[in-house]
Amino acid sequence: MAVSETLSSPAQPGHFVAGKGLRTVYSVSIFLGVVLFALALYQDHDRAWHGYLSSYMYWTDLALGGLFFTALQHVTKAGWSVNIRRICESFTAFLPIAAVGAVVLLLGSKHLYVWMDPEVVAGDAILKGKAAYLNTPFFIVRMVVFFGLWLIFSKKIVGNSLKQDHDGDAKWTLKNVPLSVAFILVFALSYSLFSVDTLMSLQPHWFSTIWGVYNFAGLFQSFLAMLIIFVVYSMKKGWLRGLVSEDHLHDLAKFLKGFTVFMAYIGFSQFLLIWYANLPEETIFYLARANGWWMAITFSLLILKFAVPFLLLLPRWAKRTPNHLVMVSVLVLIMQYVDIHWMVFPNFDPYEPKFAWQEIGSFLLMGGLFLWSVTNFLSKHKLVPIRDPRIAESTHHHVAY
Repeated sequence: MAVSETLSSPAQPGHFVAGKGLRTVYSVSIFLGVVLFALALYQDHDRAWHGYLSSYMYWTDLALGGLFFTALQHVTKAGWSVNIRRICESFTAFLPIAAVGAVVLLLGSKHLYVWMDPEVVAGDAILKGKAAYLNTPFFIVRMVVFFGLWLIFSKKIVGNSLKQDHDGDAKWTLKNVPLSVAFILVFALSYSLFSVDTLMSLQPHWFSTIWGVYNFAGLFQSFLAMLIIFVVYSMKKGWLRGLVSEDHLHDLAKFLKGFTVFMAYIGFSQFLLIWYANLPEETIFYLARANGWWMAITFSLLILKFAVPFLLLLPRWAKRTPNHLVMVSVLVLIMQYVDIHWMVFPNFDPYEPKFAWQEIGSFLLMGGLFLWSVTNFLSKHKLVPIRDPRIAESTHHHVAY
């Protein structure tokens, strides 16, 4: 059945336009990224691929965060978030690029994962015991399955939302509920294994039972920060006038504060259990990050990824002030990269952190492609799901606390 016109929002969203400045930013980023990454590969293959992995995980996490949050809104039948949901959906436009990026990652995987070397495995009893899982063919199969599932769910869930823009039929909203339930179940397992494959297996002797949860916490925290930046940008351009207000920002900020706490809780839980048990096969991860400047970075995560954002988001006014929220979000996004870098680079150099043009190149490349894919999606579609049956609820959303 078609949605009644009485449910339509009285306001119409503006058309997202990627201005000349924005196009210049992502074009220059992609060009410089390609050049610098190529030079990094020429200079030092191992360092270049470690930098590529850090950037790849950072931007892929943001895309998956968009799909997860979209699915979560459908599962909970949320009305408040309808007017910001299209921006979440736009992040999934990076997933096809991430799938291609996974193929590129496979090309450099031997420079990252020691368990891909048969000679190393043959002389290591622990790696022999894990060889049924940690082997190249199965690694490739898992990558194909993960991205195949994520792309299918993305196409169906986001595709149904876009179809509703044209015919206004409530059936698309109803169809997205079971699809989203299925995706969240699939995502819980697939992303946990994905983070194990790409990050934890860099140090294959080590293991953590909540590694996937910690990575998810960082994924969702950084996604919320990026979403806030895009929402504020669109509001300042006037494209969401009458559709998105400080009340929507207030709820997004509460989510960001909540997952800032959740990220710290999971990170501390992982550390506490490993410290208390004091088992050599577990402590090796933190010992490698307690050397020199790595220790300073370890403490910076506690202070700048948890304590500072948490305190800055406590007051009610802070959750309703766009410029303040953007500042906090930028800090969270910076520290998310630091966190992933902290997971990856001690395996390359356990004594001295590395961050220079070699790492900046791959970050610019992935970041430019992310910005291009998201803005290209938004420029082709309505900025708000204008015929969603819950749009009136979102338009008149009000936060009382």
